[in-house]
Amino acid sequence: MPEPTYEELKARLAELEKQGPRRTGSLEFRVSEKGGVSVYGLGRFPVTLYYEQWMRLLEVSERLREFLEENKSRLKLKEH
Repeated sequence: MPEPTYEELKARLAELEKQGPRRTGSLEFRVSEKGGVSVYGLGRFPVTLYYEQWMRLLEVSERLREFLEENKSRLKLKEH
């Protein structure tokens, strides 16, 4: 693979600067072009749901916590 040219490196740097700093561990919320709410920072790709879907999920958040705890032994967990 040939070495990138100076111009290619400059273009890549400009592209990375547009993306802004990576925020390890922090979550960011954005409204998508289609009107959904996207959460960035959970994984490689954002999680996007519409307003009604987020509200339904929030309404059962306690049930979700209980479910996660009950099934923790079966879940893949990141090692710290």
